[in-house]
Amino acid sequence: MKFNRSISIEGREISNNAPCFIIAEAGVNHGGNMEIAKKLIDIAAEAQADAVKFQAFRTSELIIESVEKAPYQTKTTSDAESQSDMLRKLELQKEHYQELKDYCEEKGIILIITPFDEMSLEELEEVGMTSYKVASTDTTNLPFLKKIAETGKPIFLSTGMSFLEEVRRALEEIHAHNQDVILMQCTANYPIEDEEANLKVLETYKKEFDVLLGYSDHSVGTGAAPYAVPMGACMIEKHFTIDKNAEGPDHRASLDPEELKDLVREVRIIEKYLGKTEKVPTASEEQTRKSLQKCLVSKKRINKGEKFSLENIVGKRTGGKGISPIRYKELIGKEASRDYEANEIIEIS
Repeated sequence: MKFNRSISIEGREISNNAPCFIIAEAGVNHGGNMEIAKKLIDIAAEAQADAVKFQAFRTSELIIESVEKAPYQTKTTSDAESQSDMLRKLELQKEHYQELKDYCEEKGIILIITPFDEMSLEELEEVGMTSYKVASTDTTNLPFLKKIAETGKPIFLSTGMSFLEEVRRALEEIHAHNQDVILMQCTANYPIEDEEANLKVLETYKKEFDVLLGYSDHSVGTGAAPYAVPMGACMIEKHFTIDKNAEGPDHRASLDPEELKDLVREVRIIEKYLGKTEKVPTASEEQTRKSLQKCLVSKKRINKGEKFSLENIVGKRTGGKGISPIRYKELIGKEASRDYEANEIIEIS
């Protein structure tokens, strides 16, 4: 399977040759309140994230009533309500998606929404979403992956809770309809322990799949996300919130506004450190190269007609004048065209 190595979303390139694409994951941290949702967009835009992401679901389409909360949800929400009750309070409606899309356009930030069910996907298509994030809960939901792939929109595929073979089958299902995919390593708990980040899975994905890679980070604070960039992630995603102490399942595992800014800054610094793949002297090294690299000079007096050898030439700093010692074999055995005193720069006629 070969996927596209450059993807464009609203004019923004995502590839290994472009700046890391940073998604600020608002998720359900709006608590069902559109004013808070817009404040989250403001925060993401101010932090200079490339995109802000929300979630779209109809509780009745997503879950059956008897399902218990996930373990992390029981730690951050009331025991008195079911998972269904919790989710219903966090739903957004179709008109909200359009409102968020319009507001993101006004703020100059890309809107991404994760659909969790077919009805929500249909509504998002009607709104005109330009890409989709697939949550880890649907990595194995092949019929749903097929429907998302058939939209032709770029897909961010998260792979928390999954085995490698399940990831392979998900990619196979998508590939038949869509080659614009970013495969994301993820550990699906909120938050995770440091040793659960498993960034080395990115190496496995590089080896196994011809696809762009990303990382969805649920570690504490700035956490693992910046370290994914030098390991080949061309995009990262991180939850953020206005208030970590607010009611809801994801707030405590999220960044606050200042931490989100720190994350973006850290990634951009790492990108500067990584630089380019081409190995050539940098602009600042050019003069240093002349001052410090060596050229060939006479080790002792050399008479005209005498052959150059390793016994009578040596590399010394000459201010960039003369022949680099890397070419010494071109000189060995040739006759000197003139007399050289010790420490004279060697010339080739």
